[in-house]
Amino acid sequence: MTNARRRQCLRLRSTTGLPSVLALAALAAFVPACGAQPPSEPAAPGAGEPAPPPAPPAAAPRFENPGGMWMPEQLASQEAWLKQAGFQMDPRALLDPTAFPLGAVVSLGGCSASFVSADGLVATNHHCSGGALQHNSTPEEDMQQNGFLAKNRADERWAGPLARVFVTRSLRDVSAEVNAGLDAVKDGIERYKKIEERQKQLVSACEKGRPELRCSVASYFGGAEYRLIEQLEIKDVRMVYIPPEGVGNFGGDVDNWRWPRHGGDFAFFRAYVGKDGKPANHAADNVPYKPPHHLKVATTPLKEGDFVMVAGYPGRTNRLRTAAEVETAVAWEYPARVALFKELIGLLKDLSRDDKALQIKALPRIEGLSNYLLKTEGLLDGLVQDGLAKKKEKVEADLKAWIAADPKRKEAYGGAIEQMAKVHAGIQATREQDALVDGAMWLARLVSTADSLVRMAEERAKPDAERDPVYQERNWQRLEQGMVALQKGYDRRLDTALFKVFLRRMAALPEKDRPVLFTTLFGKATPTEADLDKKVADLYGKTKLEDEATRVKLLKTATTAQLKASQDPLIKLAVAIRPSLKAMEDQDKAYEGAMSAERPRFVAALRTFQGGALAPDANGTLRITYGTVRGYKPRPDAEAYVPFTGVSGILKKDTGKEPFASPPALLAAVKDKKFGPYVNEAIGEVPVDFLSDLDITGGNSGSATMNARGELVGLAFDGNYEAMASDWLFMPSITRTIHVDLRYMLWVMDAVGNADDVLRELGVKPAIP
Repeated sequence: MTNARRRQCLRLRSTTGLPSVLALAALAAFVPACGAQPPSEPAAPGAGEPAPPPAPPAAAPRFENPGGMWMPEQLASQEAWLKQAGFQMDPRALLDPTAFPLGAVVSLGGCSASFVSADGLVATNHHCSGGALQHNSTPEEDMQQNGFLAKNRADERWAGPLARVFVTRSLRDVSAEVNAGLDAVKDGIERYKKIEERQKQLVSACEKGRPELRCSVASYFGGAEYRLIEQLEIKDVRMVYIPPEGVGNFGGDVDNWRWPRHGGDFAFFRAYVGKDGKPANHAADNVPYKPPHHLKVATTPLKEGDFVMVAGYPGRTNRLRTAAEVETAVAWEYPARVALFKELIGLLKDLSRDDKALQIKALPRIEGLSNYLLKTEGLLDGLVQDGLAKKKEKVEADLKAWIAADPKRKEAYGGAIEQMAKVHAGIQATREQDALVDGAMWLARLVSTADSLVRMAEERAKPDAERDPVYQERNWQRLEQGMVALQKGYDRRLDTALFKVFLRRMAALPEKDRPVLFTTLFGKATPTEADLDKKVADLYGKTKLEDEATRVKLLKTATTAQLKASQDPLIKLAVAIRPSLKAMEDQDKAYEGAMSAERPRFVAALRTFQGGALAPDANGTLRITYGTVRGYKPRPDAEAYVPFTGVSGILKKDTGKEPFASPPALLAAVKDKKFGPYVNEAIGEVPVDFLSDLDITGGNSGSATMNARGELVGLAFDGNYEAMASDWLFMPSITRTIHVDLRYMLWVMDAVGNADDVLRELGVKPAIP
């Protein structure tokens, strides 16, 4: 997804409450596809792609994952690797994303998941259930803290109007259709518009007459390849079992990104459809979806050294970025993000500390920001302290020398790196003010709502084919649902406090650099804190946009003329700043268009220079990573971490206070050693989490972890702090994925959660009284 589209999607999310991180250009690497954009499958690598590096010698003690979030079709050339790692199925089974086992893997539009029963039961992470828990929680029934269990299917709770399950139906290589004749288009913004126009045409043709489908076009290798994806869009998703916070988020921020870990990060939902078997809006008489494939729970105990693979929808990586882009991240983006996130988290905690209703609304944002704060700090440590940024620079310098050494290579690849650096430098002058505007437009949800209403009025007046993709008719229902869903997470106290954070930061900029959003409110003056409070209080005190019915009516009927005549202060602000926001979007489009002309050449040079197979950067589409269960040394001189933790570690960590406050029933079951059949013989107790050398990133949360036979053995939910910078450069010796062990999931449901019906649906007989 381009920066321009990402910016619009993030603003859309601020209105709808869709999952998101933060609308800053600095966060581009972490933002999943717009709204609940369906994931996709790429076709096989182009002709002439080098074979993967040879498998390790037979005498090697174990397979070491070289890194790579692989497109399914790329595995056709990796049979030797798969066998070396221990895969026991026919490798060809992994080439078709609609066949077993990949056909059971789905996207939730930001997290990954999988079908685990014939009746549409879906397994994912606990931390992917925040929106559903917020939608259903009240101060009297705090599901965020206490979790949820449906006693029967009639008790399953709707996850909310924005919850989705996407099931891949088909895919097609459309690289030729998108890229045809683009070499002749030199202007960056015109190139962007041409690509967007072709993508819209492909999506429109794909969805025509098939309202149950959601189609998308995904880009790979910097725009060298494109795929058209068809997915079933299931709109009725319900909660089945979500363990309490003391299980699902045990350890909280203290343990986040750390090993050893003891988090039960799992949850179960169910997908529902109409009686005709087709996706339908939420309704009481809908029926469980019958998936074409579902995963079965493993019957063979998982142990160290075993083959494991993860299939899911990783969001963003930066391995095919240039040294200039690394430098920007290290010198500005990441430090700015760390400082901002710390301020925002502290503010949200202070505001909601003594107000239960406010806590319910603030918690998902606090947890999301905290998660990405820790990741960003790890990225900085890895790139700077561990010298990965320097390694990236050296790779690029060597690549330049290699290109310059051969006339044919100069003809094919020469100038690409230099031109990309020039384009990248061109957008740095306004990066601070642009980032502050983006942040304000995401976190101040009512301000963003006003902008969305103004934009919708503009776009509605156009033919649908000419509208911005976010505002095309195919998205009108979810836009309306977003206006309704906003109420669950909105509170004036949160919105105004967060808006003022960004206004203060804008006020601290040199006068010439202050964005139009700021000068529209304050002119050339530098406001005092009292001025700031009064202005924001006036905006929110006199607006009608806090009313759900008003928002929905304006979205569906308002014209540009009506909005320009409006006296609503937030609408007036949105009208005034609309030209400046469009200028920012156009700048991003020009940037992405110019980069799309050069990045494919850069990537092609890098692939040839390095030799072997090359996985494209993660882009929210289905990928596979595989390797083995194994520990690691956090430092060369440190003791090696063992790859499994056990329930006794929970007893050692539990303090009775968050984030180490387990349910009393769980502590009692551990103390009484009521382990049942869920014991890992190597550690003599129920395993909680395990490590593997798999390659994942944000968006993989909830991904099914499968064994050598394609059976479910756990769920991926985190990485290790020492290897956060693997988003830029994979580090085989220390990059690890943290998974919740299936045996712990089953044990919690059996011994603690009273979720016997869920166990039986999984094919497991409850064994602990």
